[in-house]
Amino acid sequence: MNNPIAQPSSNPPANEHDIVPPARATEQPPYYEPQDREVEIFEAAYSKRLPVMLKGPTGCGKTRFLEHMAWRLNRPLVTVSCHEDLTSSDLVGRFLLEGNETVWQDGPLTRAVKAGAICYLDEIVEARTDSTVIIHPLTDHRRRLPLEKTGREIEAHPDFLLVISYNPGYQTVLKDLKPSTKQRFIGLNFDFPAEETERRILVNEVPGLDADTAARLVSVARKARALKDHGLDEVTSTRALVYAANMISAGLAPVDACQVAIINPVTDDIELAAALLEIVRAHFE
Repeated sequence: MNNPIAQPSSNPPANEHDIVPPARATEQPPYYEPQDREVEIFEAAYSKRLPVMLKGPTGCGKTRFLEHMAWRLNRPLVTVSCHEDLTSSDLVGRFLLEGNETVWQDGPLTRAVKAGAICYLDEIVEARTDSTVIIHPLTDHRRRLPLEKTGREIEAHPDFLLVISYNPGYQTVLKDLKPSTKQRFIGLNFDFPAEETERRILVNEVPGLDADTAARLVSVARKARALKDHGLDEVTSTRALVYAANMISAGLAPVDACQVAIINPVTDDIELAAALLEIVRAHFE
């Protein structure tokens, strides 16, 4: 691919420990079905090294999209799954004991900043506040990462890009990104793919899956998602459909596959589970 914005700079990483495995490890890019103009917009943001925020429900393809873009841009990808115990030290690094010495060990964000990788903070809203604040100097004209414990600041490699994601459906007053943080990013909204696109995804992700079964699974998901306003905290994701398709491909009956991959993971409510099961049976029995 002759893409001028996809070429890495000639600046080498600081040392061998900062080298992150290359993104383009295979000839074929990670499979991704574009929903709109997100590929074009992401490439434009990367050309200016503007940080990007991916917003959308769980399992709709945000991570796969970023894997695809890292391949297109030929950049390494460092992924951090954020959680409520994630501290700034987990991101930037900490001092560790090695024998009788105290040595500094870079965290994943620091390694990505030095190596010019794309750093992906998945579900950033789950992280502690201090973890969110630490990224602010990387998201404006400064493009610097402060290492408070060492008293140093690291200038980001010219090819470095910061990407975050979160699910707006989970946000609450106590657990949401501050406006001052959101406005530091280019925002891309994601949703579940269109019906025909979702069918193609299933057929591609599960070799041997026939088009009719894929169509039935997608139809089940469309009906199940309509229950979002009737007590379901989370709806059937494209990822869950892929899991169900894989179970069917492994020899499980379609109704049983949908039970374990679609119904059981999203609800413990007996009535909601029964309603979902009726939807499945109507399509497969």
